[in-house]
Amino acid sequence: MATKRIRFQGQAQAAGQPHADVRPGQPAAAPEPNGATSALPRPADADGADGGAERDIIAGIEFTQGVRVIRRIADGGMGTVFLAEQLGTAGFSKTVAVKVIKRDWLRDKRALGLFIGEAKLVADLVHDNICQVYCLARHKGQLFVIMEFLHGLGLDRFLDAHYQSGYLPPFEYSAFIASRVCRGLAYAHTKKGRDGQALGVVHRDVTPSNVMLDFRGSVKLTDFGIALAVTNQILAGPGVVTGKLDYMSPEQALAITVDARSDIFSLGLSLYELLTGQPVYDANDVNELREQHKRPIKSPREINPQVPEELSLITMKALAYSPEGRFQTARDFGNSLEYFMYRDKWGPTNEKLAEYLQKVFPNIDRDRIV
Repeated sequence: MATKRIRFQGQAQAAGQPHADVRPGQPAAAPEPNGATSALPRPADADGADGGAERDIIAGIEFTQGVRVIRRIADGGMGTVFLAEQLGTAGFSKTVAVKVIKRDWLRDKRALGLFIGEAKLVADLVHDNICQVYCLARHKGQLFVIMEFLHGLGLDRFLDAHYQSGYLPPFEYSAFIASRVCRGLAYAHTKKGRDGQALGVVHRDVTPSNVMLDFRGSVKLTDFGIALAVTNQILAGPGVVTGKLDYMSPEQALAITVDARSDIFSLGLSLYELLTGQPVYDANDVNELREQHKRPIKSPREINPQVPEELSLITMKALAYSPEGRFQTARDFGNSLEYFMYRDKWGPTNEKLAEYLQKVFPNIDRDRIV
């Protein structure tokens, strides 16, 4: 029987880029050379307008922390990330990343609270599927963290590569990625402090850009900047809308108190996009998103009939409008995905994901980071 072809309805099409027919479940073709995605952005121009200030920051970090900054690797809304090596006695060297909060945010108490809250919170979240933070420090008023370096790319860029090639990722890898995020979330949601009391962590921003795929095949959840413990009142109360618009849960968009089940809904949105090539929501503001939340979500199989029925049902359970209708824990969500992947066959592993990433990004040397 012929394979039914569908087209991506996501970012590539919205940007007016041509794309090929999608063959669901088939390996992604490598992006064309002119559309290839580099895992490591080019270094910033040190001679630009902010070059002097950046050099001062780097010099301070190197002087106080015993690190050598190699180059800039990413720029975000709140901070800049540098590739660096932590130095020690007898030639000791450890590859790390240094995340520096932008000076414009230093005057914003809320932003500072997010940055410091992330570092303090994640310091004790030690798990294979969570990006590790090693140190929070300050030099001449400049805040920065030293954290685990991940030689990889965000799930958003993984999706972009598939938009460009026109192929959906194989279903088993989509389920595998989501299951590993579930493991990280299950750990964070149940984490207790040193006093034995539950921290009440809710990530609040589980989106493709905050899921990292290391080229060695590991999956890491990052950016706990607004994943504040319930005891931290910067963003914890009702009436405060936080997170990326199109990946918010209904209760998050309504600015009411959220719990771990909100993260389950957000992860379900990412899994849905992996399975269908289409985001569930596309809103211009929170009011429009609230209206879109009221509409029933088509099952993944309605958009892509080749999605296995069991995986489609798992995804739809995560996307129940009411928190009571969803998986009640990230562990339950992850267990359902793992049962689907492994109960009657050899399923995906970190090594297999690494091999697949090498096929999708053949121009990336997973062994070379400088």
